[in-house]
Amino acid sequence: MAVDVKEVQNDSKLIELKGISQEFSLPNQKSLKVLENVSLCVNKREVVALLGPSGCGKSTLLRIMAGLIQPTGGQVAYHDQPLIGLNLGVSIVFQSFALFPWMTVAENIQTALKSRGFPENEIDDRAQKAIQMVGLAGFEDTYPRELSGGMKQRVGMARALSVDPEILFMDEPFSHVDALTAESLRAEVIDIWAAHDKNPSSILLVSHDIAEVVYMADRIVVLGAHPGRVLKIVENKLPRPRDYRSPDFLKMVDTLHEIIMGHDLPDAPEPVLAPNQPAPVEPLPDTLPGEIVGILEYLDARGGQEDVFRIANETDKEFGDVIKVVKAAEMLDFVDTPKRNVILTEDGKRFVKATSSQRQVIWKEQLLKLSLFKQINDMLAKHPRKKLDAEVVQEIIVINLPSENLDKTFDTFVAWARYGNLFAYEEETHKIFYPRKRAPRNKPKGDNNGGDNGDNGSSAEVPASSNPTVSSEEGTPAPPQA
Repeated sequence: MAVDVKEVQNDSKLIELKGISQEFSLPNQKSLKVLENVSLCVNKREVVALLGPSGCGKSTLLRIMAGLIQPTGGQVAYHDQPLIGLNLGVSIVFQSFALFPWMTVAENIQTALKSRGFPENEIDDRAQKAIQMVGLAGFEDTYPRELSGGMKQRVGMARALSVDPEILFMDEPFSHVDALTAESLRAEVIDIWAAHDKNPSSILLVSHDIAEVVYMADRIVVLGAHPGRVLKIVENKLPRPRDYRSPDFLKMVDTLHEIIMGHDLPDAPEPVLAPNQPAPVEPLPDTLPGEIVGILEYLDARGGQEDVFRIANETDKEFGDVIKVVKAAEMLDFVDTPKRNVILTEDGKRFVKATSSQRQVIWKEQLLKLSLFKQINDMLAKHPRKKLDAEVVQEIIVINLPSENLDKTFDTFVAWARYGNLFAYEEETHKIFYPRKRAPRNKPKGDNNGGDNGDNGSSAEVPASSNPTVSSEEGTPAPPQA
């Protein structure tokens, strides 16, 4: 039975979570813990933001509070009553626009009202008021394909507001629109919320954009990942309207940066392993080699070091994305991260100054220092046919990194291995193997004196097929040395 908002109007606390944990079952019968012992609340007349990296359980928390998911541990209360079923006081604006393409703007909004069981004689009036509230008057008969991204999200906002929710949930609502549109929509949402004589009373925002949450939120819940848990709750007492360029605003942004940096890139010494103790398998940041190379070259162009906040600002990247790339570069021993600085190591300097082929060799050397790549290399070297099923790698990932996204981790493993020419992967057969050896080019006939023939003794890849990751069965290449 769902909690009815009409029955509970006089409490000060809207939603409260006590010791929430959440686990999901994986195909291998193991459990993936997404949330652990999360406690927080949303009070009347406030905007609360959940801030954290991908995979920290922000959206899962939102769905638990909406009654869409039942937690595996802990309690959820709405107006001090246990939440059972859907929370009828909540409405959600999704990250994707989630509009019916065959319906007009008005029809998309009316559908939400009909599903909530509003009387027929109220539906048109409520839809029209919501359309006017978000600035879409005149577009009632327009189809989604005729709207810009910002206007589509306005439809999503109008649909959510039309049911008069006590709490408006927003799940990264501005991530699919351009920066200027996002800035405008944030201001409009705050203006709508600021009207004290009507709902929504409160807003719960899920975001990974630090400036966004500083602009919108009164309380910012910083979450850590693997599993998701509360690192710190930061009160934001900046007066409204807030100026993105004011010193106090920028100071609050820096404070949140420091909290996240201290968790994601801690200044901690490497753990000392006991004799014969295998190194733990490290989670691989979801980052492409080109992104890692890009940040190394960026640092090299700035004297070998830079402040991580300035990197995010100058590259116009989300801070969380920059952290992922820096973390990947640090895993490969290309950078160090004392405090908020990112500094090229000697290996990093050697890499950026190297030629393309030399970079490949250095990258391979660094990969073989990582436990996952070393394990696969050792297994492949001992395999009679020098081929492994992809499932072998995936099983190692699941056993050692049960909280990680298997598909993303495997894709990252393949991308890093290919860039270093450490392993090849054939998608059709799902086989992992060593790339073919390089063979010297044939010299032109008559050139027997070692003169300049254009290659000076260099070698080239022997093409095996149109697919560069497929090797011939002729011969067995020697395994790389760990």
